[in-house]
Amino acid sequence: MTNRSREQLTFPGCQGRRVEAAFDGGAVTSDAGVLLLRQADRKLDLLARGSRRIKDPRDTSRITHSQLSMLRQRVFSIAQGNEDLNDQETLRNDLALQTAVDRIDPLASAPTLCRLENRAGRETAWAIHEELIEQFIASHKVPPQELILDFDPTDDPVHGNQVGRFFHGYYDEYCFVPLYVFCGEQLLVAYLRPASRSATYHAGAILKLLVQKLRKAWPGVRIVFRADSAFCTPKLLGWCDRNRLHYIVGLAKNKALNKRAEATLAKAAQQFAKTGRKPRLFTGFHYATRSWSHKRRVIARIEHDADGANPRYVVTNLTGKGRALYEQVYCARGEMENRIKEQLQLFFDRTSCHEWWPNQFRLLLSSLAYVLIETIRRLGLQGTESARAQVSTIRLKLLKVGAVIVRNTRRVRFLLSSAYPSQALFRLVAARLAPS
Repeated sequence: MTNRSREQLTFPGCQGRRVEAAFDGGAVTSDAGVLLLRQADRKLDLLARGSRRIKDPRDTSRITHSQLSMLRQRVFSIAQGNEDLNDQETLRNDLALQTAVDRIDPLASAPTLCRLENRAGRETAWAIHEELIEQFIASHKVPPQELILDFDPTDDPVHGNQVGRFFHGYYDEYCFVPLYVFCGEQLLVAYLRPASRSATYHAGAILKLLVQKLRKAWPGVRIVFRADSAFCTPKLLGWCDRNRLHYIVGLAKNKALNKRAEATLAKAAQQFAKTGRKPRLFTGFHYATRSWSHKRRVIARIEHDADGANPRYVVTNLTGKGRALYEQVYCARGEMENRIKEQLQLFFDRTSCHEWWPNQFRLLLSSLAYVLIETIRRLGLQGTESARAQVSTIRLKLLKVGAVIVRNTRRVRFLLSSAYPSQALFRLVAARLAPS
């Protein structure tokens, strides 16, 4: 018999009443917002399509949990903020998660989900990336005139002896360095890479594949490659030139560039000495390093403050005024930092498997969770005060919702909290994500 006195928690009283708590509420969930994730998934058919692309070597006559149900269980849990496989030992009994996965019995255990992750390989990563790109293409009702592809690496610290770990001097830690590619807020690529490789490792191949896919879907689309100075290599720029691809890429400053901008640097110093305020000036010129095949247009942004000159350079084949290209086009890549922060909010750094490909799979599970939440933001929250909300805010406002669940042979009822403050927003998102 259960010893209730040991399981019961006591707290300071309230108005002469005892305050007690115990984990015996039964069919109560803190994740009722998983219904919105389920709605978004159904609207995109994301996880079903992704599962069909992934080979399942198991004997279907001897399994309890389908690959699709496990994929949904894992991705929905990550989106809800439950990233650890150990969480599933109790969450597998959560009626809200079971409903979202289309089950009415306990879901897969942590060991079963672990086996799913550990059988992932190169083909799995390729299949999910194909689905990400197809989802991006399908999200456009009319062909876009222009697409800006943002490339950026980030660090993924590791704390064990995972395959591919390496000490990275810039980040000053053992880590992986995954490459992300976004177009606006939509994710196209999440590619795990060892830290022993350069920032541009496989970037050229990925750019080529993306351009081929996008031009096949939209032959007339204008594509712009945008990245920081780590991607300013002769190979990448040369490929863009030969394949009619526009680019605007950071260029690391050096003495030769500073010499070309000497007059503007001097002018900025004079203005600061005269006014005490930091000026922002622009100039431009054509320039080539020894490894470039020809001269290219360089835009120089010059600032000067109490610490001295602060020049920044970008190389581009775009036309237009230098200031506008720098401030309105190049600087907009800073938004990608917010997108990478959102991947952290979805635990992309939980790459604690020993083998390489299961860690790549985990990175992509977080990416799939991001696609669902981005769909809620793009379709469900458009025009609301939460239209620019980050993943963590959307999770707090719309996904972490308390409810009592009543399930019988005829229906499943979610009795959402009457005091839930975002009821109107929840109703709006649910209506907008409903099947058309």
